[in-house]
Amino acid sequence: MLAIDPAGNTERDNYKLLVGSIIPRPIAFVTTQSAEGVLNGAPFSFFNIVSSNPPMISVSVQHAAGKPKDTARNIMDTKEFVVHIVDRDNVGQINMTAAPLAPDQSEITLAGLTPVQSSAISVPGVKEAKVRMECVLEQAVEFPGFELLIGRVVQFHIAEELYEQGRIDPHKLGAVSRLAGNSYAGLGEIFEIERPV
Repeated sequence: MLAIDPAGNTERDNYKLLVGSIIPRPIAFVTTQSAEGVLNGAPFSFFNIVSSNPPMISVSVQHAAGKPKDTARNIMDTKEFVVHIVDRDNVGQINMTAAPLAPDQSEITLAGLTPVQSSAISVPGVKEAKVRMECVLEQAVEFPGFELLIGRVVQFHIAEELYEQGRIDPHKLGAVSRLAGNSYAGLGEIFEIERPV
């Protein structure tokens, strides 16, 4: 087995090892709003659950050209954002939002996504997602090169056809995940293993 010291690698080398190993990664499509009212949207695969009580999620936003991205700036300014689960039906449009745009341009418009008003916060979500979570910023941890943003979910929106007795049907959701490079993956085989008692 190879032993690789990350201290001897470039940032890009370490990135390739991480995104090639930690797979599949769920994708958060995050909408935020600037102080000027521009609706921003971007996908992030450095994303996961933090807690269920209270319901909290985390999104890590790497800097671009040495500066915080619009998403991180907007969240830290307004303390609100919406996280959408990326699925097979919307992944093409969501991929378009990864294009580098100026802060006064909306990725939502570029990708032809449909803004939808939120219930508990001022930042809109998008209609094309089967699951979206309205979040308020609980904590922002700033590191050199990225921000770790922890949000508390204050409202869930779930497509009725997915929701069965308090659970979400994974087949009907059709969530996709990121691998490395330009590769994505669907759920594939689902199997069960009982936990020890």
